[in-house]
Amino acid sequence: MINVGMIGFGVVGSGTAKILLGNKNILRERLGFDINLKRIAVRDIKSDRGVKVPDGVLTTDVNLIFDDPDIHIVVELIGGIRPAKDFILKAIQHGKHIVTANKALLATEGAEIFNSALRAGIEVGFEASVAGAIPIIKVIKESLIANRIKAIYGIINGTSNFILTKMTEQNVEFSDALKEAQSLGYAEADPTLDIEGIDTAHKLTILSNLAYGIPFSFNDIYIEGISNISTQDIEFALELGYKVKLLAIAKETDGEVELRVHPTMIPKDHLIAKVDGPFNAIYVDGDATGSTLYYGRGAGSTPTGSAVVSDIADIARNLQKNAVGRVPIIPRISRNTRIKKIKDIVSRYYLRFSALDKPGVLSNISGVLGSHNISIKSVIQKGHRIGEAVPLVLLSHDAKELDMRKAIGEIDRLPVVMGKTVFIRVEGREES
Repeated sequence: MINVGMIGFGVVGSGTAKILLGNKNILRERLGFDINLKRIAVRDIKSDRGVKVPDGVLTTDVNLIFDDPDIHIVVELIGGIRPAKDFILKAIQHGKHIVTANKALLATEGAEIFNSALRAGIEVGFEASVAGAIPIIKVIKESLIANRIKAIYGIINGTSNFILTKMTEQNVEFSDALKEAQSLGYAEADPTLDIEGIDTAHKLTILSNLAYGIPFSFNDIYIEGISNISTQDIEFALELGYKVKLLAIAKETDGEVELRVHPTMIPKDHLIAKVDGPFNAIYVDGDATGSTLYYGRGAGSTPTGSAVVSDIADIARNLQKNAVGRVPIIPRISRNTRIKKIKDIVSRYYLRFSALDKPGVLSNISGVLGSHNISIKSVIQKGHRIGEAVPLVLLSHDAKELDMRKAIGEIDRLPVVMGKTVFIRVEGREES
């Protein structure tokens, strides 16, 4: 029997407990031994979480978990940085193996946690920290171990994907889509982490470490959110044959890795463009496998709880077979891998100007772009109001980000351009 102590009994904790208790016989059949949820530490033991646990399991004293020599695995599900970090480090000191769903903690404090675990010979499972029920951590660590990962494109925040889907399908503005997401429980009262790309960047930090062996690099990720995306830009994107998604992007080019989170236009027929609503998907391009896509629910009580139990089961198997450390927690860190700065990336760009409807405006704008080595692929001009501002949309060929930013700064100073230029990066194979 493997005994488990759990810290936290919220949404994910209740889902985890429900699976461990409700599917106890299934787990025994598949593992050949019992997994016993021996203790749950929680602030309030009287609140109803919708899961009935045996008497004596709930406690308000977390030290009962650390000090119990019969508890083999500690599951941290309280979220946040502190006291979660302190609890994990204390559990490691007590020789307990760890399972966590805490992506913010791993993205910012993962180096210390993993190094402590490695020194102590402790397993750390964190499948639930990225994309909920999708087993992407195991895929990259084990299934794709023979591959050089060329690129990862991830829709890994269901809240933002739900909002963009609503804006695309129902032509509602961002603020209205956000309100609906909050009313349905997809978005928090303070949605900043989701809509500003921070949650996505936490998860990309973890994926990039596994895929490229680079140190945890949250502070080096370029981050933009979706709060400035308008239905006007979504409509133009559709007209051009694209959809707008908040993507986590990791790409290896010329010995450097791009790490960026931002709204991105991708071709409508691309597999990942078809992922809508609160669902997640990760598109991985391996040199041996080619393109693969992993799709499913990225959050929720039992979907994320399923990932937690998967880690518990893996560690339990290793304990039973005396094979702790069989799969390294994280890859060997490569100090030679450089993260490419956003100014140095090469991309295609969607540009929307608010330009006066008068002769010569397009030539003025295209002249500035040309002077910065940027060529135009296509143009859309809407409306015809002589002397008034109308939308002018351009799609560029490949250009360097620094050149594009310089060009936009110059264009925004032209007397024929009203307001700031909107630009969105474009990914996906360019059609001839």
